[in-house]
Amino acid sequence: MKSKTIKVDYLARVEGEGSLYVKIKDNSVVDVKLKIFEPPRFFEAFLHGRTFSEAPDIAARICGICPIAYQMSAIHAMEDAFGVKVDGQLRALRRLIYCGEWIESHALHIYMLHAPDFLGYADVVQMAKDYPEIVKRGLQLKKTGNEIVALLGGREIHPINVRVGGFYKVPTRRELDPLAERLKWARDAALETTRWVATLPFPEFEYDYEFVALYHPDEYPFNEGRLVSNKGLNISVNKYDEYFIEEHMPHSNALHSVLKERGAYLVGPLARYNLNFERLSPLAQEAAHSAGLSSVCYNPFQSIIIRSVETLYACDEALRIINQYEKPETSSVPVEPHAATGYGCTEAPRGILFHRYRVDDKGIILDAKIVPPTAQNQKSIENDLWQFIPKHLNLSHEELTLKCEQVIRNYDPCISCATHFLKLKIDRE
Repeated sequence: MKSKTIKVDYLARVEGEGSLYVKIKDNSVVDVKLKIFEPPRFFEAFLHGRTFSEAPDIAARICGICPIAYQMSAIHAMEDAFGVKVDGQLRALRRLIYCGEWIESHALHIYMLHAPDFLGYADVVQMAKDYPEIVKRGLQLKKTGNEIVALLGGREIHPINVRVGGFYKVPTRRELDPLAERLKWARDAALETTRWVATLPFPEFEYDYEFVALYHPDEYPFNEGRLVSNKGLNISVNKYDEYFIEEHMPHSNALHSVLKERGAYLVGPLARYNLNFERLSPLAQEAAHSAGLSSVCYNPFQSIIIRSVETLYACDEALRIINQYEKPETSSVPVEPHAATGYGCTEAPRGILFHRYRVDDKGIILDAKIVPPTAQNQKSIENDLWQFIPKHLNLSHEELTLKCEQVIRNYDPCISCATHFLKLKIDRE
């Protein structure tokens, strides 16, 4: 047969919708297009004319899976604009709520979205019939993360308690203590998760990525740091626009982000791990080594191990913060708006999330720019498919289709943040 078409009307186990077009001619891949077809949702435009204090709550609505990341990037951008510094226990609480988001998001991806690929199941419901205790563990892990977000954020989805300058209300030590007991179980569960995913079958596939992530000299990055890469990038967050650019692609409603004069780059767990391994807790480092990883990993299929290691780290870090917690005297620091431009970048579960805001002297937003991690990874996803497909042309039509889907799910794409995700079509000639 000279030509062949494969269609996946909707890619399962990702957030959103879209399509992928692959053309193969004479056993060579000649075209790959990741098509994001759903219209953009114009959140940047929604922010125009709103006050600076509304930005965190509006931005949180971009994603129900990682609202904390959107809130924190917006908050840090506004605090940068107004010269506000939050430290001490308020800063620690921000790390704690970010731990909660990482735990719930990573657990969702590892157990519900990605593991079925490795074990040959269509979905987690089918997988649960053979692995009921493993799926229960994943659900309980996710619940622990949600409990952290609910306590500090006011509710699990689109939290309402974080603000520019701190929080509206801070917890007492007595309120945090029950979380510590849950986290001790979660830490053990995350360690078992790392051991379990290390036994999954991983294709041999590596690519020479440019990893980009935040880097902090003293800690594994959540909220603060410089933007660095494994190929020489080292800039402050306010220089982002000088080095990164978004390009319109005719085949996609979502923009592709690239490094100027360098092209595609990769953000997310793989990038964080490679650039910050030494800042993981000793327990997380030991778990990574026991799972067969060194301090460097270039195989995107093994990102499921790294997400497990990061989940373990988030549990460890959350326990450390709670054990050292003393309720601060005030829940926030004063904020005085003035005309300025502010920049913020934090590490969402899926990678760096950049925000830029320009406000007037009353703190009214005049301009907003938001660059989600999945939008930044789109070019790398396409590059992976260019490299992966030629090595697996001997697979059956169905097997190749599933492998293409798995390549994309390695990134845990949250397309609703950028737009949405996946139909698959392969033409063979």
